[in-house]
Amino acid sequence: MKISLPKIYPITDRRLSGLTHAEQTRAFIEGGATFIQLREKSTDMRVFYDDVVIALRIAREHGVTLLINDRVDIARVTGADGVHVGQDDLPPAEARKLLGPKAIIGLSTHNIEQVSDAMKEPIDYIAFGPIFSTSTKTDPDPIVGLDLLLDAKRTLAEIPIVAIGGIDAGNVALVLAAGADSTAMISELYRGGDIATHYRELSDLAD
Repeated sequence: MKISLPKIYPITDRRLSGLTHAEQTRAFIEGGATFIQLREKSTDMRVFYDDVVIALRIAREHGVTLLINDRVDIARVTGADGVHVGQDDLPPAEARKLLGPKAIIGLSTHNIEQVSDAMKEPIDYIAFGPIFSTSTKTDPDPIVGLDLLLDAKRTLAEIPIVAIGGIDAGNVALVLAAGADSTAMISELYRGGDIATHYRELSDLAD
Protein backbone atom coordinates (compact mmCIF):
# COMPACT_ATOMS: atom_id res chain seq x y z
CA MET A 1 0.00 0.00 0.00
CA LYS A 2 1.33 3.42 -0.95
CA ILE A 3 1.29 5.77 2.02
CA SER A 4 1.81 9.49 2.28
CA LEU A 5 4.40 10.35 4.92
CA PRO A 6 4.85 13.88 6.25
CA LYS A 7 8.27 15.50 6.20
CA ILE A 8 8.12 15.65 10.01
CA TYR A 9 6.88 12.42 11.61
CA PRO A 10 6.11 13.07 15.30
CA ILE A 11 6.56 10.36 17.94
CA THR A 12 5.00 10.99 21.34
CA ASP A 13 6.87 10.87 24.64
CA ARG A 14 5.14 11.36 28.00
CA ARG A 15 8.37 11.85 29.94
CA LEU A 16 9.71 14.65 27.76
CA SER A 17 6.39 16.39 27.20
CA GLY A 18 4.72 15.92 30.59
CA LEU A 19 1.50 15.30 28.66
CA THR A 20 -0.67 12.30 27.94
CA HIS A 21 -0.46 10.77 24.48
CA ALA A 22 -3.92 12.12 23.77
CA GLU A 23 -2.86 15.65 24.74
CA GLN A 24 0.24 15.37 22.57
CA THR A 25 -1.86 14.07 19.68
CA ARG A 26 -4.15 17.08 19.92
CA ALA A 27 -1.18 19.46 20.03
CA PHE A 28 0.48 17.90 16.99
CA ILE A 29 -2.77 18.04 15.05
CA GLU A 30 -3.13 21.72 15.95
CA GLY A 31 0.34 22.17 14.44
CA GLY A 32 -0.70 20.47 11.22
CA ALA A 33 0.42 16.86 11.79
CA THR A 34 -1.29 14.21 9.67
CA PHE A 35 0.66 11.12 10.76
CA ILE A 36 1.53 10.39 14.42
CA GLN A 37 3.12 7.50 16.29
CA LEU A 38 2.29 6.83 19.95
CA ARG A 39 5.32 5.42 21.80
CA GLU A 40 5.18 4.18 25.39
CA LYS A 41 7.96 2.28 27.13
CA SER A 42 7.30 2.82 30.82
CA THR A 43 3.70 3.20 31.94
CA ASP A 44 1.20 0.47 32.73
CA MET A 45 -0.26 -0.89 29.50
CA ARG A 46 -3.84 -0.51 30.77
CA VAL A 47 -3.18 3.20 31.24
CA PHE A 48 -1.63 3.36 27.79
CA TYR A 49 -4.61 1.57 26.27
CA ASP A 50 -7.03 4.11 27.76
CA ASP A 51 -4.82 6.94 26.48
CA VAL A 52 -4.70 5.43 22.99
CA VAL A 53 -8.50 5.19 22.85
CA ILE A 54 -8.81 8.93 23.51
CA ALA A 55 -5.95 9.82 21.14
CA LEU A 56 -7.50 7.72 18.41
CA ARG A 57 -10.86 9.45 18.83
CA ILE A 58 -9.12 12.82 18.41
CA ALA A 59 -7.20 11.59 15.36
CA ARG A 60 -10.36 10.23 13.73
CA GLU A 61 -12.12 13.56 14.17
CA HIS A 62 -9.38 15.22 12.13
CA GLY A 63 -8.61 12.51 9.58
CA VAL A 64 -5.16 11.90 11.06
CA THR A 65 -3.29 8.58 10.81
CA LEU A 66 -2.28 7.09 14.16
CA LEU A 67 0.25 4.27 14.63
CA ILE A 68 1.27 2.44 17.80
CA ASN A 69 4.89 1.72 18.59
CA ASP A 70 5.66 -1.94 19.27
CA ARG A 71 2.33 -2.99 20.81
CA VAL A 72 0.54 -4.86 18.04
CA ASP A 73 -2.03 -6.06 20.58
CA ILE A 74 -3.04 -2.52 21.49
CA ALA A 75 -3.12 -1.47 17.84
CA ARG A 76 -5.42 -4.38 17.10
CA VAL A 77 -7.91 -3.94 19.94
CA THR A 78 -8.15 -0.15 19.57
CA GLY A 79 -8.42 -0.17 15.78
CA ALA A 80 -5.39 2.07 15.29
CA ASP A 81 -4.21 2.60 11.72
CA GLY A 82 -1.13 0.46 12.18
CA VAL A 83 2.00 -0.29 14.12
CA HIS A 84 5.71 0.41 14.10
CA VAL A 85 7.91 -2.49 15.18
CA GLY A 86 11.60 -2.90 15.92
CA GLN A 87 14.05 -5.66 15.12
CA ASP A 88 13.29 -7.43 18.40
CA ASP A 89 9.51 -6.98 18.32
CA LEU A 90 6.85 -9.11 16.65
CA PRO A 91 7.96 -9.75 13.05
CA PRO A 92 6.15 -7.68 10.40
CA ALA A 93 4.66 -10.78 8.78
CA GLU A 94 3.03 -11.78 12.07
CA ALA A 95 1.85 -8.22 12.67
CA ARG A 96 0.31 -8.22 9.20
CA LYS A 97 -1.59 -11.44 9.95
CA LEU A 98 -3.03 -9.89 13.11
CA LEU A 99 -3.79 -6.42 11.74
CA GLY A 100 -4.88 -7.23 8.21
CA PRO A 101 -3.99 -5.96 4.74
CA LYS A 102 -5.09 -2.35 5.29
CA ALA A 103 -2.92 -1.72 8.36
CA ILE A 104 0.20 0.43 8.01
CA ILE A 105 3.31 -1.38 9.22
CA GLY A 106 6.67 0.29 9.72
CA LEU A 107 9.94 -1.43 10.66
CA SER A 108 13.05 -0.04 12.33
CA THR A 109 16.39 -0.79 10.66
CA HIS A 110 19.92 0.11 11.71
CA ASN A 111 22.22 -1.10 8.94
CA ILE A 112 22.14 -1.90 5.22
CA GLU A 113 21.74 -5.65 5.82
CA GLN A 114 18.56 -5.02 7.81
CA VAL A 115 17.35 -2.67 5.08
CA SER A 116 17.83 -5.39 2.47
CA ASP A 117 16.03 -7.93 4.64
CA ALA A 118 13.18 -5.47 5.20
CA MET A 119 12.41 -5.44 1.49
CA LYS A 120 11.15 -9.03 1.83
CA GLU A 121 8.71 -8.09 4.58
CA PRO A 122 5.07 -6.94 4.22
CA ILE A 123 5.82 -3.39 5.33
CA ASP A 124 4.78 0.06 4.16
CA TYR A 125 7.91 1.98 5.21
CA ILE A 126 11.14 1.56 7.14
CA ALA A 127 12.79 3.75 9.73
CA PHE A 128 16.57 4.00 9.44
CA GLY A 129 18.93 5.26 12.11
CA PRO A 130 20.15 6.61 14.35
CA ILE A 131 21.36 9.18 11.83
CA PHE A 132 23.02 11.24 14.58
CA SER A 133 23.66 10.77 18.29
CA THR A 134 20.40 10.47 20.25
CA SER A 135 19.51 10.67 23.93
CA THR A 136 16.00 9.24 23.56
CA LYS A 137 17.12 5.60 23.75
CA THR A 138 19.16 4.31 26.69
CA ASP A 139 21.05 1.78 24.55
CA PRO A 140 21.06 3.16 20.99
CA ASP A 141 22.40 1.38 17.94
CA PRO A 142 25.59 2.71 16.29
CA ILE A 143 25.21 5.99 14.41
CA VAL A 144 24.69 5.42 10.68
CA GLY A 145 25.20 8.95 9.36
CA LEU A 146 24.08 10.59 6.13
CA ASP A 147 26.18 8.49 3.75
CA LEU A 148 24.57 5.24 4.88
CA LEU A 149 21.17 6.93 4.73
CA LEU A 150 21.81 7.61 1.05
CA ASP A 151 22.87 3.98 0.54
CA ALA A 152 19.71 2.81 2.30
CA LYS A 153 17.57 4.94 0.02
CA ARG A 154 19.24 3.47 -3.05
CA THR A 155 18.70 -0.05 -1.70
CA LEU A 156 15.02 0.44 -0.90
CA ALA A 157 13.78 1.43 -4.33
CA GLU A 158 10.08 2.21 -3.86
CA ILE A 159 9.74 1.70 -0.08
CA PRO A 160 9.59 5.03 1.80
CA ILE A 161 12.35 5.67 4.32
CA VAL A 162 11.96 7.57 7.58
CA ALA A 163 15.21 8.87 9.05
CA ILE A 164 15.39 8.86 12.85
CA GLY A 165 17.86 9.67 15.60
CA GLY A 166 19.20 13.06 16.65
CA ILE A 167 17.32 14.99 13.97
CA ASP A 168 16.53 18.58 14.87
CA ALA A 169 15.83 22.00 13.42
CA GLY A 170 19.48 22.47 12.53
CA ASN A 171 19.95 19.32 10.46
CA VAL A 172 16.52 18.29 9.15
CA ALA A 173 17.13 19.86 5.74
CA LEU A 174 20.41 17.91 5.37
CA VAL A 175 18.67 14.65 6.24
CA LEU A 176 15.94 15.18 3.68
CA ALA A 177 18.53 16.15 1.07
CA ALA A 178 20.35 12.87 1.76
CA GLY A 179 17.32 10.90 0.62
CA ALA A 180 14.92 10.58 3.54
CA ASP A 181 11.24 10.73 2.61
CA SER A 182 10.39 11.70 6.17
CA THR A 183 12.16 12.53 9.44
CA ALA A 184 10.96 11.10 12.75
CA MET A 185 11.49 13.29 15.79
CA ILE A 186 10.99 12.93 19.50
CA SER A 187 13.20 15.17 21.67
CA GLU A 188 13.24 18.10 19.24
CA LEU A 189 9.45 18.32 19.31
CA TYR A 190 9.42 19.47 22.92
CA ARG A 191 12.20 22.06 22.81
CA GLY A 192 10.17 24.93 21.48
CA GLY A 193 7.72 25.54 24.31
CA ASP A 194 4.38 25.30 22.53
CA ILE A 195 4.27 21.94 20.76
CA ALA A 196 1.85 22.96 18.03
CA THR A 197 3.81 26.08 17.13
CA HIS A 198 7.15 24.28 17.13
CA TYR A 199 5.82 21.44 14.98
CA ARG A 200 4.58 24.03 12.48
CA GLU A 201 8.01 25.72 12.50
CA LEU A 202 9.79 22.40 11.91
CA SER A 203 7.44 21.60 9.06
CA ASP A 204 8.25 24.94 7.45
CA LEU A 205 11.98 24.14 7.71
CA ALA A 206 11.41 20.80 6.01
CA ASP A 207 9.52 22.24 3.02
